[in-house]
Amino acid sequence: MQCVIICAGKGTRMRELTLDTPKPLIRVCGKPILDHIVEALPEAITEIILVVGYRKEQIVAHCGSEFYGRKVTYVTQVNFAGGTGEALMLTRPYVKGKFLFMYGDDIHGAPALLKAVEAEHAILTAESDTPERFGVLVLNDDGTLKSIVEKPAVPPSSCINIGGFVMTPAIFECEVPVSSSGELYATDMFTRYAERFPVQVFRQDVWIPIGYPEHIADAETILGCR
Repeated sequence: MQCVIICAGKGTRMRELTLDTPKPLIRVCGKPILDHIVEALPEAITEIILVVGYRKEQIVAHCGSEFYGRKVTYVTQVNFAGGTGEALMLTRPYVKGKFLFMYGDDIHGAPALLKAVEAEHAILTAESDTPERFGVLVLNDDGTLKSIVEKPAVPPSSCINIGGFVMTPAIFECEVPVSSSGELYATDMFTRYAERFPVQVFRQDVWIPIGYPEHIADAETILGCR
């Protein structure tokens, strides 16, 4: 099974730390965020597809052709501002079957990832006190995913999209328009996908987003190295 991790952005919210370093290589507890992500992946993941862009040569040098015992394939996103959906679409020629999709700046707990990859279609979620800052999950009566609403003024729930989406190559047929900001959102594609398939929702008990420099200290406290 493959895992797509998107790592192309400039990490502008993490300045000054990302002036010379791509965000996935920022260190938390002495090792890059990307290492934490890959270490948590289930054994079923045998290949990693990294979508790279900003300072991609550093990520390639760090990961090489094999990273934590897994083959690595690189896909370049030239337009850093093209959005998560564009990053996902760029992997279409390389995806071979059911795969896991993740963001390159969020640390995840391994148990929930294992549950997700055992399902045919799945998404991980966490509860947030400020869901309006994220993509918010709307669920069907049976608990499966109905849609994802991106940064709603009035959130329909406190369950948010945190990455960790298990899907098949049918996702590439879920065409959606570019947003008013000029980005193609993967969350819009996920909503289309959920209209076709029953997407199981799993709670992630350990989700540590690294969005701003001050989040590094928070993450190190949670991980027990501070």
